[in-house]
Amino acid sequence: MLRDQLARPLRDLRISVTDRCNLRCTYCMPADVFGPDYAFLPRSELLSFEEIERLARVFVALGVRKLRITGGEPTLRRDLPELIARLSRIEGVDDVALTTNGLLLPRLAADLKAAGLHRVTVSIDSLDPDVFGRMNGLGTHPQKVLDGIEAALQAGLGVKVNTVVQRGVNEDGLRNLWLALREKAVVRFIEFMDVGNHNGWNLGSVVPSREVLARLSADGTGGEFQPVNPRYRGEVAARHVDREGHEVGLISSVSAPFCGDCSRARLSAVGVLYTCLFAGVGTDLRAPLRTGASDPEIHTLISGVWAARRDRYSEERGEATLERATKVEMSHIGG
Repeated sequence: MLRDQLARPLRDLRISVTDRCNLRCTYCMPADVFGPDYAFLPRSELLSFEEIERLARVFVALGVRKLRITGGEPTLRRDLPELIARLSRIEGVDDVALTTNGLLLPRLAADLKAAGLHRVTVSIDSLDPDVFGRMNGLGTHPQKVLDGIEAALQAGLGVKVNTVVQRGVNEDGLRNLWLALREKAVVRFIEFMDVGNHNGWNLGSVVPSREVLARLSADGTGGEFQPVNPRYRGEVAARHVDREGHEVGLISSVSAPFCGDCSRARLSAVGVLYTCLFAGVGTDLRAPLRTGASDPEIHTLISGVWAARRDRYSEERGEATLERATKVEMSHIGG
């Protein structure tokens, strides 16, 4: 089994299919940076579906069992169900998932399910129209995301919900959001992270997961929740259930880092392999693909990168890491 320098296996591959998005969330693609004149990648630079499938097969041969499609906003990629169909047919793949803002699911969910998609993770940060409108940067109403969640459920897809929590922005509405969605999906609350270079992160903007849990409880203490054992090594969210069995997930990259069990590799839309969400540099796989490298040669390249991996940014987070040179943007490799 392929392992990195900290004995972590390669089990999950996150594949970005576009750097474009139809929202401008302040913690990912703030509108003052990604404005109307921002130069997104030309189509010719993106990996084709054939190239993505070929790389995915090599990663599966190295131990990957879960594939997640990300962006930007992946549903903006034309003919996305075709890619899902290609990936779902790869022998050895146990799970094909999609991370999305949900806006285009009403017209795509059924086709994605038919193509072999197992589940979606939908991002929504508040049910308050004003708060959500400010956070998504374009004034988009939360009902549009809720319609996408409903479409995914009607199509038979598994659904999880991700909510990024920022101090002074949306923490007051967390309980209302959880109560509204807990019967439909597992809601996961994510500590605001210093991903990319433009989201204005500072430690004072982080709401620790222990406070989130307290805010979700009726008495404000969090005492009604009990921790649940993880389903597998490397599970990102710490799971808790209330007395009625409703589950909530807490993703605590800042207050309780989980680098030690990270089994995720990330492939950008232009074919750069990153071994950490907070990486500054990656390894170009597109060039070898397009200059005639064989599958065994690509296999050797990827295995060498993973075998040398020592990333544990969140565990090392501090003065040295926060002053690191430019990091890859989250819109290029997903969350």
